[in-house]
Amino acid sequence: MTRARPSGGLLPAIVPEQVAAVEAYEDRPGERPYPGEEDLVAGAARTRVQEFVTGRRCAREALAALGHHAVPLRRGPRREPLWPPGVVGSITHCAGFRAAAVAVRDAVAGVGIDAEPHEPLPGGVLRRVTSTEERAMLAGLGRRHPGIHWDRLVFSAKEAVYKAWFPLTGRWLGCRDATLTIDPDAGVFTARIPGADSGPQPPRDRMDGRFVVRHGLIATAVTVPARRVSDRPG
Repeated sequence: MTRARPSGGLLPAIVPEQVAAVEAYEDRPGERPYPGEEDLVAGAARTRVQEFVTGRRCAREALAALGHHAVPLRRGPRREPLWPPGVVGSITHCAGFRAAAVAVRDAVAGVGIDAEPHEPLPGGVLRRVTSTEERAMLAGLGRRHPGIHWDRLVFSAKEAVYKAWFPLTGRWLGCRDATLTIDPDAGVFTARIPGADSGPQPPRDRMDGRFVVRHGLIATAVTVPARRVSDRPG
């Protein structure tokens, strides 16, 4: 993995200051899984082990910024990272990039991040992950901003939405269960999830995110605001 580190990084541009984010653009040769995580990649291909190890290292460095000691980060039923009590977070990796973002639950209710190479989606994927309405939006974006692979950006944004959604709800969310709209000038997107609970804050039927396209990469992030004290029952 030999991508140069962009000045200022990617995630700091798209997550709020309450979120601690750490990025890596290279793996450390020969780095082994952290004690207590070895079985999670037992028998995996070398590249999979490298991305796992570097991603988990980024996560521990981000947790250290919140005052947490290094611990093994196990996996939940949907392969999601299991964070220390009171912490929310997300990990992502793609060719040339690994990253983690974490926050204190009292400050941020949920975090989802994703990174993808700035390339078109493989053939046939777009129709599986988008609605007719979204494909019409993407066609318009492509005409106005032809330098961005909007199909890959939508895929990445939906990944980030799911990573924020699942820990909050414990429920699966398919790519076509969320409908995205994108504001290309502001660098933001909104996911609307029909039929989701829109009760007390934080709402579950809408998630807002940000994106950045730089140095051959797409990065997306969804940050769900914590419920305000005044919103809490009783």
